[in-house]
Amino acid sequence: MGTSLKKGRLEEVDVINKITINNMELKILSFGGEVFSSDSVTSATLMTGIGEITVLEDHAPLLTSIKPSTMYVVYVDKHGTEKRDDFAIWSGVVEVSNSSVKIMADMLVDIDDLDLDKAERARNEALALMEKYKNAKDKVDMEKFIEAEDMLLKCIAQLKLGNMK
Repeated sequence: MGTSLKKGRLEEVDVINKITINNMELKILSFGGEVFSSDSVTSATLMTGIGEITVLEDHAPLLTSIKPSTMYVVYVDKHGTEKRDDFAIWSGVVEVSNSSVKIMADMLVDIDDLDLDKAERARNEALALMEKYKNAKDKVDMEKFIEAEDMLLKCIAQLKLGNMK
């Protein structure tokens, strides 16, 4: 709000501050193809091998791994409205360069496509498998333990995303 002098008296008026935001370009790819693409992204937040990061315009160049977690993207839609999309993301890599962000993930689930019951069943199955293989001395069993642990991390990311609904 601001003030304006009108006919000898002060009046409150709406002041619209026009700020030019130079947005980033973001592409998220998975093995299934392009999942998300926008050239009007204001921020992307995700968990990487170096911790949680939020990428903004003019971010320093970066190439790092992604850990299974939730991520969210804030962007401006074609009507000029700021939107937020939330995803569960698995392993992958993120590259940031010249206000361009490219994410390659082995899988990505949009919050609108989330099946919480399926994620909960998979979590329970992963925990049971981990319990079965946790004391294994056989190399094959240890590999199965690691696969079950990976499945558990994916399920946790989906369940965490479900808590955001």
